[in-house]
Amino acid sequence: MIACSDSSSTTKIANGQIKHVFVITLENENYSTTFGANTKSPYLAQTLVSQGALLNQYYGTGHVSLDNYIAMVSGQAGTPQTISDCSTYADFKQTGSADYGQVVGQGCVYPASVLTIADQLKAANFTWKGYMGDMGNDPSRESATCGHPTLNAADLTEAAEAPSASVPAGDQYATRHNPFMYFHSVIDSSDCPANVVNLDSNLQNDLASVSTTANFNFITPSLCDDGHDAPCVDGRPGGLVSADAFLKKWIPIIQASPAYKDGLIIINFDESAAASVSVDSNGDINAVYSGTTCCNQSEGPNLGAYPLKETFPYKGASYNLTYTSYGGDNTGAVLLSPFIKPGTVSDAPYNHYSLLRTEEDIFGLKDHLGYAGEPGLQSMGADVFNVK
Repeated sequence: MIACSDSSSTTKIANGQIKHVFVITLENENYSTTFGANTKSPYLAQTLVSQGALLNQYYGTGHVSLDNYIAMVSGQAGTPQTISDCSTYADFKQTGSADYGQVVGQGCVYPASVLTIADQLKAANFTWKGYMGDMGNDPSRESATCGHPTLNAADLTEAAEAPSASVPAGDQYATRHNPFMYFHSVIDSSDCPANVVNLDSNLQNDLASVSTTANFNFITPSLCDDGHDAPCVDGRPGGLVSADAFLKKWIPIIQASPAYKDGLIIINFDESAAASVSVDSNGDINAVYSGTTCCNQSEGPNLGAYPLKETFPYKGASYNLTYTSYGGDNTGAVLLSPFIKPGTVSDAPYNHYSLLRTEEDIFGLKDHLGYAGEPGLQSMGADVFNVK
């Protein structure tokens, strides 16, 4: 475990000058793969790193996807369901509570009492928006706004949908990569259809003026554009190649927007790839995740002793996952802002809870949600935001 140094909860980030934050979350890559000499994402690993700050000790908080996304917006730790991506969109059944705002129980969609950064921002009169790649392409699966499965039913977005006569563009939206859909405080709100929208139909238009750009923007590319799938159902290569192409399209658009003059772009990954993957004689896939943590990360109240093992059906065989520990391993992250000196490299350890804490500090929010409020957790500070 890598420890974090202490940081005041009232950290003044960039002297309070950052007014617009854009988070772009990509999928499932180790730091050494993304930022190493043989990277398949040179735009991210070379061009963007040279423009901003590289956080070479940024960690996911779990495996596989959903628990990381939930941590990023709420500070809640994993449950047995969220660490396996909630193939059933099940209500969270709360049986108690624990330190640092953790709710005890099982399930996926948290009760309205569990808040997200979206709720905090609204209460403080800031605006927020979620932009989701491909959401609503197939309206029989999900709506184009606030798109999620029926409660306590199967999640039909677990796999990408190939282009067809009825859905010409295909549908590579994944609910599990849209963290806002796992909180009743958001999905039951009348604001949800206006705030959680399709990326391609809305983001560029919204960026046209400061008045139409939200203060906080969470951008989730499609399963191809975020690098999750490789190859993709539409014939593109996927992986870091397609993720890099997505960034090469959208980062200049965001940087050219009026809101970027006082803005911050955060490009992170939900988790690392598996430490090892093998296929046995039965065709079963066996994946082992190291689960390394940083920043004195707590496991949370809802998971059992490690190692944990889970098995899922997969293409007529089994997908066997072994979690050695509860962390998400080192992925790295890149930050871009007028308040960051180009070529900055920070060796300070951060994770998704640090990210949430940093965002809360940027907007001067009153409280830190969940494990973003643990003593000793570090907000990103002068090691990153080094231009006055």
